[in-house]
Amino acid sequence: MTVKVSVYRKKRGVLEDKQSEKTIRACVRETLKSEAFEKNAEVSVSLTDDAGIREINKEHRGIDKATDVLSFPMWEFYNGKAKESLENDGFEDGAVFLGDVVLSVERAVAQALEYGHGVSRELGFLTVHSMLHLLGYDHERGEADAGLMREHEERVLSRLGLSR
Repeated sequence: MTVKVSVYRKKRGVLEDKQSEKTIRACVRETLKSEAFEKNAEVSVSLTDDAGIREINKEHRGIDKATDVLSFPMWEFYNGKAKESLENDGFEDGAVFLGDVVLSVERAVAQALEYGHGVSRELGFLTVHSMLHLLGYDHERGEADAGLMREHEERVLSRLGLSR
């Protein structure tokens, strides 16, 4: 399996260090590996600030407030299992485009300070969390689903040395 992770900066000066970008890419890849995703995949990650994510949240979800991360899946999954046949999106390597992740770096930095851990850990958590949403996990369906999602998040973060 090959995974292409495209990282875009929606605001000038947002998270331009290479280590943070490497963390994001590693989290996408490790999540897919952990979930036994066997196809070649592509994911888009956009980095913005609170104002940028607030605008996107309002436009797509009707919620006029900033959040830490948004996920826009291209396929329907339920707890890691595709509900439909995944098809090549026309990429040479047969990759399936799983969707878009939008991450507020401003919020990630604030949450890292609030929770007392590093920015890399917070970026990692938000990336894994969002990837699991792309794969159909949803903590808002109830306690059992929230617990399952948390278990998967911690497993991936632990493998990458990003546990709490």
